[in-house]
Amino acid sequence: MKKFVLPLLILFMSCLYIFSIPEDPTILKVIFKLIPMILILVYAYLQCRSKPNSTQWILLSGLFICMLADGFIAYSFILGLATFLVGHLFYVVGFSRAWKFSKVRFTVILLILIYSLFMGRILITALIEDGNNALVIPVIAYVIVISLMAWMAIMTGNKWAITGSLLFVLSDSILSWNMFVSDVPQSTYLIMSTYYSAQFFIAHSLGSLVTRASIEEAT
Repeated sequence: MKKFVLPLLILFMSCLYIFSIPEDPTILKVIFKLIPMILILVYAYLQCRSKPNSTQWILLSGLFICMLADGFIAYSFILGLATFLVGHLFYVVGFSRAWKFSKVRFTVILLILIYSLFMGRILITALIEDGNNALVIPVIAYVIVISLMAWMAIMTGNKWAITGSLLFVLSDSILSWNMFVSDVPQSTYLIMSTYYSAQFFIAHSLGSLVTRASIEEAT
């Protein structure tokens, strides 16, 4: 039963933030937004079972940077976006160290590329039409990096990493569509529920990515 206490606490605090915390004051909202991520970070560390290896530290760093981005984005979208991008780069490196080649998984890059081009074209068109030209390059960079992150997670063959990365893509897709294209009904609930789920699954993957990263231990 003890092993379910922290996940249940994460679920409770996530639901509390999503469904109960008001928009104002901003500082209160940010504090409650960060609490689930702090708990997820603790949960991720506990998945390591012993002292984290270098791959696990990289992924833990990615989780920590994303937690910082959660706070930054409440005050500056660009700063938050840039910080999330850095967090995804850590995920890319971490997942790449647990790479397990498979022809089927490798070809998934075609589907990711199609989806990225579809989303990127729509977002760029919407940004230009709204006069947000300054956001075009940052958004393109973010789409590229998060797509690479998802592909790297898929190439690990780890079901938790794959689920987490795809939920992250879904969460950010809903967020960007809602911000720049058109309103998405119940967007806040959809964005945050998929986001916290994504981070939780990535955190959970740390326990099983260890055995798939043996190549790092030999170097």
